[in-house]
Amino acid sequence: MLTESDRAFFRPKWRRVAATLFCVAWSALEWSDGEAFWGSVAIGITIYCLWNFFYKFNDNNASQDS
Repeated sequence: MLTESDRAFFRPKWRRVAATLFCVAWSALEWSDGEAFWGSVAIGITIYCLWNFFYKFNDNNASQDS
């Protein structure tokens, strides 16, 4: 559930990709350190990012800034 200010911040696709890749890297780091709980939390956040930033994100509804 993104607010209108969140939508404006994540309108450039590179920001959505960067945030998602950060979560993937965080998850890999936690799993490689043997921290299954925090790795699972990071995977959950990654799935949330994928869902909201790529599946549900519709930048046509947001007004375009010049």
